[in-house]
Amino acid sequence: MAVTFCKYIVVGGGVAGGYAAREFVKLGLQPGELTIFSKEAAAPYERPALSKAYMFPDAPARLPGFHVCVGSGGERQLPEWYAEKGIELKLETEIVKADVENKTVTTDKGEVYEYGTLLLATGSTFLDLADFKTAGADAKGIFYLRDLRDADKLVDAIKGTNGGEAVVVGGGYIGLELAACLTVNKIKVTMVFPDPCFMPRLFTPELASFYEGYYEGKGVNVIKGTSVTAFEKDDNGQVSKVLLKDGRTLESTLVVVGVGAKPVLAPFKGLLEEEKGGFKVDASFKTSAPGVYAVGDVATFPMKMYGDTRRVEHVDHARKSAMQAVQAIKAAEKGEVVDEYDYLPFFYSRSFDLSWQFYGDNVGETVIWGREGAAAPGSKFGAYWVKDNKVMGAFLEGGSADENKLIAKVAREQPTVNAKEDLVAAGLGFASKI
Repeated sequence: MAVTFCKYIVVGGGVAGGYAAREFVKLGLQPGELTIFSKEAAAPYERPALSKAYMFPDAPARLPGFHVCVGSGGERQLPEWYAEKGIELKLETEIVKADVENKTVTTDKGEVYEYGTLLLATGSTFLDLADFKTAGADAKGIFYLRDLRDADKLVDAIKGTNGGEAVVVGGGYIGLELAACLTVNKIKVTMVFPDPCFMPRLFTPELASFYEGYYEGKGVNVIKGTSVTAFEKDDNGQVSKVLLKDGRTLESTLVVVGVGAKPVLAPFKGLLEEEKGGFKVDASFKTSAPGVYAVGDVATFPMKMYGDTRRVEHVDHARKSAMQAVQAIKAAEKGEVVDEYDYLPFFYSRSFDLSWQFYGDNVGETVIWGREGAAAPGSKFGAYWVKDNKVMGAFLEGGSADENKLIAKVAREQPTVNAKEDLVAAGLGFASKI
């Protein structure tokens, strides 16, 4: 069997794959040196658009408008961009077998490629309710969102609902953003999740109460503290009812599920050292196998700021880790090293007229400021997380670009605070003095 050699291979054509391609080009990539394998039919695009503007009833986002790297203000890399740079972009092609000793990968079409350097950017996929053995989870009308094909199916379902009702399962990122999208499409939404509040991994109950009230004000029915136990189907296999653990039954022919994600480790699982659910890497994103790097959702990396190791599922880290790995790869070829990855955790969300950003670590005591005026349209409020008299994290709702930079600086510098009451009184003013 013929084996094709590639100096660089990227497995995964998502956000990280697209940003890695840009960094390779920036650092002097020669035509024919890079091949990217992607299961998707489209060139790399900014995935967050799918749960936001893609679902809008008016002027929705569509490709080619959100190909990478527009999400960070960069050039839009259309499919022809890759061809112009001499990059082979093999779409609708999955790597199904790997041999890290002989440095080969095999595609689902039986093609074998040998690599000099391999970059794993396979990302995550959604958790399916079938994974939890939820009865009826295979019914028609139950949707998940991870890629463009999922988004197109959901858009068609929204159009077919004609302002009816929908159930959203999950109270995290995807659940909140899609509940908002469904609502602006004039669909009556009920949200169901087992947690005590929205976004429990980040929000405190007090912080979440504003968002829950806001959603309810938009007509969303929020059901907390219970889970879906089963779905009932009609004679055509279409979902008709959602059965809850607390005994309630919700009638709906449209269900959207957002209950989390899991990193895509196959077919490299068992071939590379793992930690905390991902492939263990160093500060340059090198794995335990020679010539193999892993970035984005699948990498468990040293978090320099906090002195531990973490795996981060977020587009910001996908972009930056891909760039870091490519810089490290190119430096190593010259016998040089790059500065270790010094990542500041960053999360954000936009829904309805809301827009929040969070930087740092949500550990310690939460100090909320400006909360009393949070019900007013356009009002700003936020929170600081304080541990051992240091501000470890900062959150801001409704901030401008400059104001968001201020809270990022606070989280990066971890200033000392003498009294938490000072944070409440100063609010955003505390950040402006750092």
